Amino acid sequence: MSASRDQRKGGCCGCIFSLGLSAVFLWLWIHTSNPKCSIQTLSLPSLNIASNLTTDPTLSLTLRLVNPNQLKGIQYDPLNVTVYDFPNKSNVIGNILLPGFYQGHRKKASKLGQGIANMTVALRAVSDNGTGVFRVDMATAVKFKTLLQYSKRHRIRVEADVVVNASGVKVDPKGIRLRSMAPKMGSSCVVLGALVNFLVFTLLDFW
Repeated sequence: MSASRDQRKGGCCGCIFSLGLSAVFLWLWIHTSNPKCSIQTLSLPSLNIASNLTTDPTLSLTLRLVNPNQLKGIQYDPLNVTVYDFPNKSNVIGNILLPGFYQGHRKKASKLGQGIANMTVALRAVSDNGTGVFRVDMATAVKFKTLLQYSKRHRIRVEADVVVNASGVKVDPKGIRLRSMAPKMGSSCVVLGALVNFLVFTLLDFW
């Protein structure tokens, strides 16, 4: 009787472990996270007040994109970056269009883009000492790829404020995270709760 009970407990432990792994895998399969985007560099040489000879209106920006998903790749549409004056976003300083690309799961990518700035707007947005704050807006659409198929296209729009110095270069040496202003969805929490309930009720059947 004791041996039979021990065997039953051992079998239950094996089932619990298998169910736990299945729940984790199913969670990773269902759960989807948007890519993480940050601004690594931003420069506008014509803002350099130390040199009256600087007339280059080239607006340069480097984006870093991270796919945090364990089991899903991301297909990006072209990324449209718009730089506005701050704080009211009433005037556009410049636009940068980056080509779309595919990013594998847990992969990182850095994309450099350039555009021509409207210097009249840019110079109005800086203070007397040449420093200024620009609003950077990035809009795109993505599709998430599993082993079998792509999801529907999902639109993403994120933004951040960037401080530039008198040389027209981003002040913060670290990346500046672009964040969405849209409310977060709670569907992932619902799915997780369903998985937990499924696991609990299944375990109760063994006892």
